[in-house]
This record gives sequence, C-alpha cells and structure tokens, in this order.
Amino acid sequence: MSDALITSPPEVPYATPRLSSPREHLVRAAAHLWRVQDARGRVLGHLRLVHHPLGVRYRAERLHLATATFRLVGDFWKADDAVAALRNG
Repeated sequence: MSDALITSPPEVPYATPRLSSPREHLVRAAAHLWRVQDARGRVLGHLRLVHHPLGVRYRAERLHLATATFRLVGDFWKADDAVAALRNG
C-alpha cells in the first residue's frame, strides 16, 4: 500500500454534449474539452465545459496557432449556442 496522499479528486470526464444540428459533431480532446468539426472534418473551434455557480456553462474557443493559446469566443448556457458562435464567427 502507498503512503502518498491524494490531494485532489480524480478527473472524471463528462458525457459529450448532444447537439441539435447534424451539421457539426464533437470529438473529445480532454476531460472537459471537445473539438467542434463540420461535416467535412474541418475544425471550427473548441467547446469547453466551465463550472459556474448557477450550473455548467459552455465556452466556445478558437486555438491561436502562433501563440498556442485558446482565444475566447464566448460563454453560453447551451452547447448549441456555443457551436453556433463558432460556426458563424
């Protein structure tokens, strides 16, 4: 048996959010992160789950390759709204 202390709970992945539009689909990239892809497989951006005091928010982000950082598009209460922002933005 190990004497190591567990200081934080293990990361539990959330289920993939369901989208109402068949135009895009989600591909898991991490426990709380999905790539948003169109029907041709082109990456439109990323969808991240963010904890909020009133519930779970969906954050639309785009990867900025030059800096290797995510750029915020917006936070939304519905996954469909976040994906629409990536589709139309």
